Amino acid sequence: MQQIKGEMIIGRSTVSGKEGSVKAIDPSRNEQIEPAFGLASQAELDLACKLAWEAFDRYRETTPEQRAKFLETIADRIMDLGATLVERAMQETGLPQARLEGERGRTCNQLRLFAKVVRDGRYLSATLDSALPDRAPAPRPDIRLRKIGLGPVAVFGASNFPLAFSVAGGDTASALAAGCPVIVKAHSAHLGTSELVAKAVQQAAIDCDMPEGVFSMLIGSGQTIGQNLVSNPVIKAVGFTGSRAGGVALMKTAAAREEPIPVYAEMSSINPVFILEGALNANEKLPQQFADSLTLGAGQFCTNPGLLIAIDSPALDKFLEGVKVALAAKGAATMLTPGIHSAYNKGVAQLAGIEGVKLVGQGKTSEVPCGAVAALYETSGEHFLAKPELEGEIFGPTSLLIRVKDEAQLVAVAEHVEGQLTAAVHANGADIAVAKKLLPTLERKAGRILFNGFGTGVEVSHAMVHGGPFPSTSDSRSTSVGASAIDRFLRPVSYQDVPAELLPAALDSANSLGIPRVVDGELVLK
Repeated sequence: MQQIKGEMIIGRSTVSGKEGSVKAIDPSRNEQIEPAFGLASQAELDLACKLAWEAFDRYRETTPEQRAKFLETIADRIMDLGATLVERAMQETGLPQARLEGERGRTCNQLRLFAKVVRDGRYLSATLDSALPDRAPAPRPDIRLRKIGLGPVAVFGASNFPLAFSVAGGDTASALAAGCPVIVKAHSAHLGTSELVAKAVQQAAIDCDMPEGVFSMLIGSGQTIGQNLVSNPVIKAVGFTGSRAGGVALMKTAAAREEPIPVYAEMSSINPVFILEGALNANEKLPQQFADSLTLGAGQFCTNPGLLIAIDSPALDKFLEGVKVALAAKGAATMLTPGIHSAYNKGVAQLAGIEGVKLVGQGKTSEVPCGAVAALYETSGEHFLAKPELEGEIFGPTSLLIRVKDEAQLVAVAEHVEGQLTAAVHANGADIAVAKKLLPTLERKAGRILFNGFGTGVEVSHAMVHGGPFPSTSDSRSTSVGASAIDRFLRPVSYQDVPAELLPAALDSANSLGIPRVVDGELVLK
């Protein structure tokens, strides 16, 4: 059984920081958990960055097979941790065993997906334009293109996904797949979980003979270690999942550098759900489905349905009665940290205190430490459009219904909301005309549009987009989930009249890697 020692990972070394210490908290008891974790010094951060930079050129030129095997080995080493990993994660998060076992599977599936992406080779965008020496009025040189990794990437672990968006989560997997060394700043909410996974990554790097600096994990305050990590000149990109305030702070730091770098931050989303009248009449299970989505994981999903929009009607009233019953059966669920629980209660109190807002229904109250009581509030379309404070995200199982008066106001609300990760429409055949009016707006507002479902549950696949316009993310052109996530950490390089002996394997004339390429404008699969 792997023992948790309160250590960081710097290359192939394990390190106990000496700049103070911190302990994880069991939110179900609101008590600290042993052991204490030492915080990183500036010298330790600098060493991790130095090793990452020294590793970069060697690592980015590993073969597709070597890099894919590394990713698969990380997944294997995580699974080798067995029950130890799940038990520690349960203790640090209050999340149930089944949820964490599922998240572990998702984490390993992401790593294996990117192994497939690397082997496939399409991500390289290999392109060859043959020389045309006799072309008039001017000859064309031999030009070839491939994508290479940006450089070392700083990844910030997320509070709400201790595995899938953390040490070996999607940002780390996609950056490593792109050929970029990774330095993770562990989240303070799940330090033991982070140590276990970090040591699994470290062992995989050793097993696969990767350069020492390909991976490190640091522990420290986001305002010190996090900001200093983003400021370090060897860091060339940032992956972040968290609050809008935290993401914007990193964006400002990255933009103020002598060499500005991209920050791919997933930050804030209330995920509007438009429920049209035909669907209200046709789907009797809709109230329960909504309540289940709202309370999944104590509402601590970035895709949680924080906003419902529906036209005033008797069918809407019936739906709300069903929601009231469904919520009344929901017990209070343990939130991830005391801080998140406190912020949730504060947010709900602020919402309830806004003029024109009323309570529709809520879940059972409880004396459970860090227990979140689910709730649905209601306001009018006029109030929502006039009060910007109604659009704020409440991270937890509370949602706001906007009762609009007609189709025009329905579309007006859609136009009014900020950028979102998801937007959902519940509709049947009778609603197609209204849905058609909504769709162009939703395409501009969200990264993923879904019908007759809720955004909770993000499939790891080639076609998935988990991103959207600000403030849901800092860059609407990217996704943090799915095969396209690798594109965030790549840049194109052209090679003009380069001698054959110096060309990278992806661009040699024989196509020794056997990857899909575009040759003189034509797609050649092998």
